[in-house]
Amino acid sequence: MNIKGCEIRIEKADITSLNVDAIVNAANNELVMGGGLAAAIRNKGGKEIQDEAVKKGPIAIGAALATGAGKLSAKFVIHAATMGMDFKTDETKVRSSCRSALKIAEDLGISSIALPALGCGVGNFPLLAAAKIMAQEVFRHLRENKSNLRQVIFCLYDDQAYDIFQKGVIGYLEHVTRVLQNGPFITVDAIIELEGSIVVIERSNPPFGWALPGGFVDYGESLEDAVRREMREETGLELLSLRQFHTYSRPGRDPRFHTIATVFIAQGKGKPQAGDDAKGLKVVPLSQIPAMDFAFDHKSVVEDYINFKQGKSPF
Repeated sequence: MNIKGCEIRIEKADITSLNVDAIVNAANNELVMGGGLAAAIRNKGGKEIQDEAVKKGPIAIGAALATGAGKLSAKFVIHAATMGMDFKTDETKVRSSCRSALKIAEDLGISSIALPALGCGVGNFPLLAAAKIMAQEVFRHLRENKSNLRQVIFCLYDDQAYDIFQKGVIGYLEHVTRVLQNGPFITVDAIIELEGSIVVIERSNPPFGWALPGGFVDYGESLEDAVRREMREETGLELLSLRQFHTYSRPGRDPRFHTIATVFIAQGKGKPQAGDDAKGLKVVPLSQIPAMDFAFDHKSVVEDYINFKQGKSPF
């Protein structure tokens, strides 16, 4: 499968024989290549890999560093410390070591990398858990960064591990990209109180009508940060005493697609003015709300707010 121009695939192979820019070694933090995959890399690639790693180490558990690859086909070995010398690992260590390895790959400017099942050798970490953790980290890395990576190979050593990673990586990422990314989408709106009235905007894009100011939450943004940003962009106002009012999730509330909106209440600070993506802006007394045409379900939202202000339970 492909995510943002990067091919992701599962292979059953000897990772030391792969023709990629870098292979990842599931290392201990002392970088002693004494057994398992580390020993295989040392034996095939040469003792110089071990010598360079030890010279640069030790590193923190969850960290990673790169060395040359000696006689291997790869250019680099990225040593990801999944454990200490007690050979114990866990979810946090596997996740951090995978994240660190991907960061090192970007620092090296490489385009292809092969990863083993981190923590699943002497660490005895469950294969399916490792597959999902590593899939999550690869997805996060590719989505959040301008990545040089064009090929990520998950390299497994036997049929059982291959089948588990095929399900845990490819199956998982296909669900994320083909199902979860189709929605529902997260939005925020605000009821901005100004001198006994509230701020509404006239939409310049369909669906048309009056609406509470608001918009979509960006990736990596909290609801609170999103609503403050949207209010600055659409009304020019800063928000004081911000608090959540209610979340509206009924399918069909938005004619475009399924959205889930968290509505906030706040006082506005500044001079209200319509932003570039709004046709107009009004500060409206609550008594005028029934006569207005609203987009989405915003008339019902404001009616819930009025009931709330009158001490009635709107939900």
